[in-house]
Amino acid sequence: MRNALFAASAVLALAAAAPAAAETVAIVHARILTAAGPGEIPQGTVVIRDGKIAAVGANAPVPAGARVIDAAGGVVTPGLFATGSALGAVEVNAVGSDLTVDNEALGAAFDLQYGLDPRSTLIPVARLGGLTSAVVTPRSAADRDGDEDEGADMTAGKGDGGSRSHGLFAGQAVVVDLGGREDMVTKAKVGMVVPFGRAGAGVAGGARGAEIIALKTALADVRDYMRNKAAYDRAGYRDLELSKADLEALIPVVQGRMPIIARVHRASDIHEVLKLAREENLKVILDGAEEGWMVAGEIAKAGVPVLINPLDDRPETFESLAATMDNAARLSAAGVTVALEASEGAAHRARETRYGAGNAVAHGMPYAQALAAVTINPAKIFGVADRTGSLEAGKDADVVVWTGDPFEPLSQASAVFIKGVQQPLTSRQIELRDRYKDLKRPMPPGYSH
Repeated sequence: MRNALFAASAVLALAAAAPAAAETVAIVHARILTAAGPGEIPQGTVVIRDGKIAAVGANAPVPAGARVIDAAGGVVTPGLFATGSALGAVEVNAVGSDLTVDNEALGAAFDLQYGLDPRSTLIPVARLGGLTSAVVTPRSAADRDGDEDEGADMTAGKGDGGSRSHGLFAGQAVVVDLGGREDMVTKAKVGMVVPFGRAGAGVAGGARGAEIIALKTALADVRDYMRNKAAYDRAGYRDLELSKADLEALIPVVQGRMPIIARVHRASDIHEVLKLAREENLKVILDGAEEGWMVAGEIAKAGVPVLINPLDDRPETFESLAATMDNAARLSAAGVTVALEASEGAAHRARETRYGAGNAVAHGMPYAQALAAVTINPAKIFGVADRTGSLEAGKDADVVVWTGDPFEPLSQASAVFIKGVQQPLTSRQIELRDRYKDLKRPMPPGYSH
């Protein structure tokens, strides 16, 4: 009986914690920052219906029977993106994550859409920071932020005299929503992560030039495989270093349908990545790029977007000697499409994404561009701008109501919608705070024995 009662209580608790079903909602008296079209509507209404944005405007009518949320002069924005994130793939760093693979048969084929946890305790914390979507990216075991001492030793699948080619590719990124749905994937296979610089050199044998040659060789093998699949399948073709799974996974890359997410830091390495992309006809996204401002014109000319942490301002390695907090402003001024990341893999500190955007503004990035860098820009970069990233009729209702300027730390999210479903504004930390702040309350049974 006791077990049955416990099970029933658990079911009720889960039901209480689950978001309410999608409904018709009108958010009124709001300063609306659309990240599209007019940019800002000083006072207007956002209407949500059946999980979509039904209307946005100064004079948008409130549908009969809609639940009305009075923003009372607060700010409404699109839901923010946690870009370059680990949300859903890590819980406690000390006990590992699902971001890295060391398997001679898997490198490029490693796909993060499998194995994510929508119930991670980190996700509700991220939602409290206005985050509704995340771009979750794998990590190469060789990539320790370009660390000169660790790069050559922490190598993905380096083996003993065997092929290292699979370690050139860390795997495939995925865009997810943070609404707690069992199927949290918005779009899979949005990019192939490749470490460059010192980390990439470690995979290839210790030298940067060796990695470029190894990558060119691997891509040539993929093209040969595409032309000779039948011979390969009957073992009538030359041996290729990559596994069949990796070869198949790289076909969209060589065809230009899947971008490489190049984890790179130093200006000279950025130049080499852009050169490689030109020579191999690859789409590329730069990730990290602490010295990106030094080659901003070259990046802009190539039409390559950049993912950066705007708070990276210290020369923590020889690869980031020129890091500066106005990197985002300089890149944006040069015409580069920028998306902002948070610290520590945008997992445990993902909620700080908006603080980074505020700091970027403080260091010269125009406010509208900073907002775009945490909303519509990542949506465009990763191919989901038709669904989310801005407040436009027909898009998923990923909407946040703020008490004030979202880039101000004292402002808070007062309502968060993901695909039209209002999310609970709580987290495990808040629940623990509330449970134990009143020491006069009876303790749980386990504390009385």
